[in-house]
Amino acid sequence: MNKNPLAIVILAAGRGTRMKSDMPKVMHPLAGRAMINWLLDTCSQLAPEKIVVVTGPDMPELEAAVKPYETALQETRDGTGGAVRCALPALKGFKGDVLILLGDTPLISKATLSSLIHAKGDHDLSILGCVLDNPTGYGRLIMNEDGTLNAIAEEKDASPQEKAIQLVNTGAFCVDAEKLEGWLAKLDNNNAQNEYYITQLPSIIAQEGGSTAVAVIENAGEVTGCNTRTDLAFLEKTLQNRLRKTHMDAGVHMHDPDTVYLWHDTQIAPNTVIEPNVFFGPDVNVETGVTIKAFSHIEGAHIDQDAIIGPFARLRPESKIGKDAKVGNFCEVKKSTIGAGSKINHLAYVGDTQMGENVNFSAGAITVNYDGYDKHQTTIGDNVMIGSNVNLIAPIEVKGGAFIAAGSTLADDVPADALAIAREKPLIKEGWSEAYRKSKKAG
Repeated sequence: MNKNPLAIVILAAGRGTRMKSDMPKVMHPLAGRAMINWLLDTCSQLAPEKIVVVTGPDMPELEAAVKPYETALQETRDGTGGAVRCALPALKGFKGDVLILLGDTPLISKATLSSLIHAKGDHDLSILGCVLDNPTGYGRLIMNEDGTLNAIAEEKDASPQEKAIQLVNTGAFCVDAEKLEGWLAKLDNNNAQNEYYITQLPSIIAQEGGSTAVAVIENAGEVTGCNTRTDLAFLEKTLQNRLRKTHMDAGVHMHDPDTVYLWHDTQIAPNTVIEPNVFFGPDVNVETGVTIKAFSHIEGAHIDQDAIIGPFARLRPESKIGKDAKVGNFCEVKKSTIGAGSKINHLAYVGDTQMGENVNFSAGAITVNYDGYDKHQTTIGDNVMIGSNVNLIAPIEVKGGAFIAAGSTLADDVPADALAIAREKPLIKEGWSEAYRKSKKAG
């Protein structure tokens, strides 16, 4: 790899007009994280001396997202050449190579960028190319017989013969920093868009007797750009496949990987089993030996080893599920700690609760944690039996060993090892149903 000092310029001023969005294009999330941050992470692995992100006007959220890296403002969106010009003050005095990348191409790998830098070698410029079956929309790379690049023909300016070329420009460049400003000054906007393109650089360099190398990548998914919602969905799918593979290579078993959705920060230990149609939101940590059954939705939760979650379970933020615990069918846990060995198996809600070990929280039981204004805490000790269809009205404490009879609604604390029954005595009128039916038939 080239050992020259390295600076990176990322062009990120696009508004995402075709995405029909008020959000800057590069702020759209992939696996819950802005696409610009995926690219910045990859760039940082190259240990550059500086990274400069070119932004557009009125993009405070983008400027905040890229900190602590430097930003340069492109007041007028007049093409990629104009964008790079805006970054020149930040590059003043820098000697070495400059990587120029597109912020809406977030999945490019460190290895690919390294190959682009290496390809530059003694050339003035290197460009990353890719062969596409359908190159529509991309600039075509017009090669010299010696394998160097002659020029780039943009789609809107290309002739029919040039449009037939399948080797395309991906938008990634590596250029000599000391010559960059002079070459940018020679760009013109004599094209269909009346914009200044950095894709004109190879022609300018060739006219001066210089040369441009091309590094060709085979994996088109790495260099797919994002201009539409369809493109965003494609990038999401590509990234999800990458994340799934990373987890499976680390020892996680997925029955149907294509149906498992992962967040960028999802942590899953080896020997975890994940059934189909499981969604991981932000801040999830799963310990070893856990089984997550189908159609479960998990976010902001820590699941201790050998627990079983689902099917059709929902774990909401600030939930901690203990070792060997079970949260089963159509159960929801929110901001609660569930002790080791406890079971919440059927049609239950547990919110704002500290639950001890080996508790049985039966079908239909709930903690009534909200009074319309404030949330209140429920505390349940070890070895408690909560019967079916019990309502625990918080704030309430059920001490260890207590037994709550099915159908009870409780607002008072329950002592240790007590039996609590809170039911109305049933009123039974024998023969009433028969008399009622006769009266209805009689009109």
